[in-house]
Amino acid sequence: MTAAFVLPDLPYAPDALGPAMSLETMTLHHGKHHAAYVAKLNELVPGSAFAGLPLDALVQKSFADKASPAIFNNAGQHWNHIHFWSWMKPNGGGSVPGALETRLIDSFGSVAAFKDGFVKEGVAQFGSGWVWLTEEADGRLALMRTPNGENPLAHGRHALLGCDVWEHAYYVDYRNRRPDYLAAFLDQLVDWDAVASRLGQAPAA
Repeated sequence: MTAAFVLPDLPYAPDALGPAMSLETMTLHHGKHHAAYVAKLNELVPGSAFAGLPLDALVQKSFADKASPAIFNNAGQHWNHIHFWSWMKPNGGGSVPGALETRLIDSFGSVAAFKDGFVKEGVAQFGSGWVWLTEEADGRLALMRTPNGENPLAHGRHALLGCDVWEHAYYVDYRNRRPDYLAAFLDQLVDWDAVASRLGQAPAA
């Protein structure tokens, strides 16, 4: 029987994001943590009320259901990580594409102010979770943070960018220096073209 959910290959070599994100971190994060979410989903979903749903619908319906937190937690983390890997690239960071830059300036005052806010939101997330840049239904860009495996999709919002602030994402490379990790993510890892390509996909109001 073919597994319904599959761990995606990384879009780059596992050592390609160093030194901002090391081979050891990637081996543990993708090869162990993300793989475990996928394996658990394939264990829990068959025979449940959510069997056969595509991942986006599974995230939304299991979050709304509230009766299947284990399914939601693993579905949410699978969704989060699929996008997390795609939002990074070797030698990332750098300049922000014009359309996205304009939207960030309109919403936050400047790209620097957005980055400062993103880092602050990520640091403010108590314990495990994520920090996000979202595009709202009215077109404005906003920041949000979520606990554990929650994501904007579960809340009916559209994610442009997200960063994992679970300790397994950064403790090997940064120990307890979450602000340094978040700054390195923005300045050395983010594929801003991938972020910009998600503009205009916010759900209708």
